Amino acid sequence: MQKLVCLAMILILAGCSGESFRKTLETFGQGVEGGPAPLSSAEVAQGLKEALVLGAERAVASSSIRDGFYKNPRLFIPFPEEAAAVRQTALNLGLRSQVDRFEENLNRAAEEAVREATPIFVNAITSMSIQDAFGILNGGPNAATIFLRSRTEAELMERFRPEADKAVNSVELTKYWSPLAQAYNTASVFTGAQAVNPDLVGYVSENALDGLFLLVADEEARIREEPAARVSELLRRVFGSVD
Repeated sequence: MQKLVCLAMILILAGCSGESFRKTLETFGQGVEGGPAPLSSAEVAQGLKEALVLGAERAVASSSIRDGFYKNPRLFIPFPEEAAAVRQTALNLGLRSQVDRFEENLNRAAEEAVREATPIFVNAITSMSIQDAFGILNGGPNAATIFLRSRTEAELMERFRPEADKAVNSVELTKYWSPLAQAYNTASVFTGAQAVNPDLVGYVSENALDGLFLLVADEEARIREEPAARVSELLRRVFGSVD
């Protein structure tokens, strides 16, 4: 067991430098010399799982509320880039209010879709192995986010699409999109421009996914860097050892 604990600490120390390295040595030394018991590999893994669940839940909570995307400049979903010409045509026709409402509805759809993420995140996190946990500790400042995305992206997209589709219909996105696209495509007959038919559901789903993981990365950074963000004793012990 002592060798296992030493290995765990070596992996933890690999992500430290300077003052953090000195503090970690002191923390580890306390455990060896009769202070708090050193962390076991199982405790490290459990601490990482707690951190991931906490970060994922916070990310979902902050993005799924009203204006979670729409009023957040970092997450805001704009008019589809491939349909930028449609947007400009609509503006030229004096349809600013419809364009603004259309973009608002894109973001409302994303806010609805990300509500599906929590159980998918929790399932992926609870199945994480001890080896996965140490890989995250030794893998860099956003290793947890990378791990979580690799394990959940496909399922999230599968779940986001029907939710995005439902949200699109619930806010009548097509009511605003179809006239704009139709007007542009009609004009393209005379202008020679390429007609457009972007996949709005896919567009919303992909942007919702990117925005959600941006927030997950923020939460991972908070837990790694800010002691106040570690809301349980186990989180304080695990991440305190690498401060």
